[in-house]
Amino acid sequence: MPQISVVIITYNEEKNIARCLDSVKDIADEIVVLDSFSTDKTREICESKGVKFFQHAFDGHIQQKNRAITYASSPYILSLDADEALNDILCKSIAEVKQNWTHDGYYMNRLTNYCGHWVRHCNWYPDTKLRLWDSRKGQWTGINPHDKYELNDGDKNTRHIKGDILHYSYNSIEDHYKQVEYFTTIASKAYVEKGKKAPLYKLLANPVAKFIDHYILHLGFLDGKAGYLISRISAYATWLKYKKIRQIYHDRRS
Repeated sequence: MPQISVVIITYNEEKNIARCLDSVKDIADEIVVLDSFSTDKTREICESKGVKFFQHAFDGHIQQKNRAITYASSPYILSLDADEALNDILCKSIAEVKQNWTHDGYYMNRLTNYCGHWVRHCNWYPDTKLRLWDSRKGQWTGINPHDKYELNDGDKNTRHIKGDILHYSYNSIEDHYKQVEYFTTIASKAYVEKGKKAPLYKLLANPVAKFIDHYILHLGFLDGKAGYLISRISAYATWLKYKKIRQIYHDRRS
């Protein structure tokens, strides 16, 4: 039976990390936390839970998540963010996988809590993620801060398992706007590094398209006020990302 290493990266997650750690205690053979020198009680909480705790300066979500895997004793990895937790159904599914590991990776759904509301529309659910895998057969990729795990060519034998990752994303609208500011700054720089441009038509059209996609096409209106706020702020985030990309190119020309 494979040993599962749960791997988590953290920075100032004292509000979330205990819930995350408690949710995996019955299926984890070890829990590895790679921290970016938190200044709150993240370290104390982790050490009180008996995890293997390491620290390294943060140099990008993708880089940090790939680095965190190297601290694990087992190649069989369950990767979570600190603001996530497993529900009971998903714990049972992972326990069954441990008894009979047959695939290179396992997909699972993620259900997000937004200001106290569980969001089931807005293109936020089922939000399928590949989070359980044999780390010898893939790596974290993507464009920071939007990381994703990709299996190597020839190692893409996957299965979807039952249950949800519970994602406790935002406690307030202010939290959402703060993350938008943070993520769009990272994303805009990453896009420019890859040579991607932000023509004026994208700045104008893509935010509108984002709102229509979330609120209408993906039935965000069924989530009530939360659905409207998510759709509106997502549209704003799209506009802000392109605005920052254009500003970077403008500053380089100046």
